[in-house]
Amino acid sequence: MSFTRQFMGEVGEIAARLDADKIESLAGLLAETRSRQGRLFVLGVGGSAGNASHAASDFRKLAGIDAYAPTDNVTELTARTNDEGWATVFEGWLRISRVNASDMLLVLSVTGGDIERQVSVNLVRAIECAKQAGSKIAGIVGRADGYTARAADVCIVVPVVNAAHVTPHSEAFQAVVWHCLVSHPLLKIAATKWESLATTGKRE
Repeated sequence: MSFTRQFMGEVGEIAARLDADKIESLAGLLAETRSRQGRLFVLGVGGSAGNASHAASDFRKLAGIDAYAPTDNVTELTARTNDEGWATVFEGWLRISRVNASDMLLVLSVTGGDIERQVSVNLVRAIECAKQAGSKIAGIVGRADGYTARAADVCIVVPVVNAAHVTPHSEAFQAVVWHCLVSHPLLKIAATKWESLATTGKRE
């Protein structure tokens, strides 16, 4: 079997094993956040930071949720890193945003944060800050033993089918899950462009 066939086989297995009930629960939490006019803060580092930016845009445009990705503001991010340290960049951002019980935190991460191993400590500090404020916590992560999976109200853990590919599959399925969410009848309020053109017979 070629590497590509093996990798795509892993993708299929992960898709079949994802916990659909937890994704439904996450859709419900997001709908509740929108109904109480709460904000959604989407956090990620590395590749997950890119996903956080894309996800925040989709939640805003397609689901009508007031969503933000702190890593989009590179000036504030690097200033906080330089002046206060990397571990508190998200916590500081949330405090200035006056995170509160109406809001929700969505963590996109491979590990979900681990204090003991000093991995993504900034995510752990952000979760602690949001929980103290009474915010709901959710995650899409690649490890069931990370801090996010243990602390969140709802956490989708991407099944591990090959330990050598935890990172690529975790980051890829973050996108699969959030696209499922913004397409969900509980959340979707705006049509995606191509589909809207297709139903009217127009072509771009």
